[in-house]
Amino acid sequence: MAVRFLLDGEVIELDAVDPTATVLDHLRYRMRRTGTKEGCAEGDCGACTVLVGTLEGEAVAWRAVNACIQFLPMLNGKALMTVESLGGGEGGLNALQCAMAANGSSQCGFCTPGFVMSLHGRTIGARGCDLPVADVIAGNLCRCTGYGPIIEAGEGAAPCPQDDAPVVAALKALGRESASGEWQGRRWFAPRSAEELAALLAEHPDARLVAGATDVGLWVTKGLRTLDTVIFLGDVADLGVIEETAGALTLGAGVRYADAHAAIARLHPELGELVRRIGGLQVRNAGTVGGNIANGSPIGDGPPALIALGAELTLRSAAGRRTMPLEDYFVAYGKQDRQPGEFVESVRIPRPAESAVIHIAKLSRRFDSDISAVCGAFALEVDDGTITAARVAFGGMAATPKRAGACEAALIGKPFSEATLTRAAEALREDYQPLSDVRGSSIYRLDAAANLLRRLWLRSQGVAVSVLEVEAHDG
Repeated sequence: MAVRFLLDGEVIELDAVDPTATVLDHLRYRMRRTGTKEGCAEGDCGACTVLVGTLEGEAVAWRAVNACIQFLPMLNGKALMTVESLGGGEGGLNALQCAMAANGSSQCGFCTPGFVMSLHGRTIGARGCDLPVADVIAGNLCRCTGYGPIIEAGEGAAPCPQDDAPVVAALKALGRESASGEWQGRRWFAPRSAEELAALLAEHPDARLVAGATDVGLWVTKGLRTLDTVIFLGDVADLGVIEETAGALTLGAGVRYADAHAAIARLHPELGELVRRIGGLQVRNAGTVGGNIANGSPIGDGPPALIALGAELTLRSAAGRRTMPLEDYFVAYGKQDRQPGEFVESVRIPRPAESAVIHIAKLSRRFDSDISAVCGAFALEVDDGTITAARVAFGGMAATPKRAGACEAALIGKPFSEATLTRAAEALREDYQPLSDVRGSSIYRLDAAANLLRRLWLRSQGVAVSVLEVEAHDG
C-alpha cells in the first residue's frame, strides 16, 4: 500500500516506502525542499521543524514536529507544511518572515526556517502553541543572533488562523483506514484500533512499536539500526483517550505530552511544570506518555513522578489486560515486565489529596529541552505534624526509575521537620549508587538528590528556592 499525504494542496503518493525513511531525508533528497535543514538529526536543534496536520473532527490539528526523526509512514493520511509552504507577501515572505528579517532575527540563517515554522504554528493556533514565545521556540537552537530578536519578532506576529476547509476536505478524501506496506522484505503497519493492534502483535510479537519516534528515531539516525517490522501507533484512536475524574487521571498510552499537559497540570502544578520541560515543543508534540514509559529509559522524565504519585499501568494483548503498579514494570536496565504480544494501553494516576506535600524537580545542564541528570519526585502525607506515608522516586540514579526504600523508611512515622528530611536525605546513599557520565558524576547526583529533599522542606516553609540553586554541576 502507498503512503499518501497532503502537501500544499497536492496529494503525494509514495509506493514501496522504507519503514524508517525519515521525512527530512525525503524532503531534502527526493523532493528538493531544502529549506528544511538537517542539524542534529536527533530532534534536538529544531532546524528541521515542519508542521503536520491531523484531521480531528471537522478541523485540522497542526503540530510542529522534528522531521529528522519522523518516519515517512507516520505521514500517511495527514497534511504536511514546510517552510516552502509559506509566503504570499512582499518578496514571497509572509508577515512573520518579514518581521524576522526586519528585526535582525537571523544571521547565518541555518536555523531560521525551523524558528519560522515553530512561530508560524503559533500564529495559526497550532496545538501546543498557546504558550509564551520563549516556550514555543525552546526546541529551536540559535547560536548566532541569540533569542532576543527572535522572541521580539514572534511576539510581534499577530494571530492569523488560516482557512483549513480545503485541507479538511482533502484529508477526508484521503481516508482514515488502517495501512501497511513492505519494502525490501521489511514491513510496516498502521492500525486504527487497539483491538487491531493486539491482533497484529499476536501475529508479529517481535515488531517494534513506534508512537512518536522521539526515542526510536535516534536508533535509526544515530544508532544506524535496521528495524524489520514496525507498527506505528499514532492512529490508534483508543490509545488517545484522556479521562479526568474526581479520583484520578487516566491517559491512553498514545496521548502526546503536549495534548496531556493541561490535564496533567490540573492534577498537580509541579507535574505540569515537569511536562513543560520534557524536550522542546516539537518533542512533546510527538512523544507520548506511553512511549516514555514503554521504552524503560532510566532517565525518562515522566516515570519517577508517576511512580511517586502511585500510578498504575495497564497492559493489553490479544489474551486480555493486566494492571500493575508502574514501579513494577521496570525490572532491570533494558528489561520491562511486558510479555510477547503485550503493549502499554494506559496509565492511571491517582489525584493527590489537597493536603499532600508534593515536590517534583528535574535537574539538567540546560534548563529547556535537555535530558535529565536527576529527576526526583516526592509525595508525603502528613497528619498532625507526623509523616504517615511517603513515596520517593528518582530517575537518573539507577538502571531504572526506582523508589527510594531507605529514604521512605526514614520519613514514615517521623515528625515533618527539617531534621527528619535531612536524615532521609542521607539515607538516599543506601538506595542508590549512581553512575558517572557526561550529565553528572555519581557524587553530584547523590548530592543533588539530597538537596532536592532539603528544598522540599524549604518550600513547605514558604521559602522560594529555584532549581538553579540546587543545580550547580561539578563539571
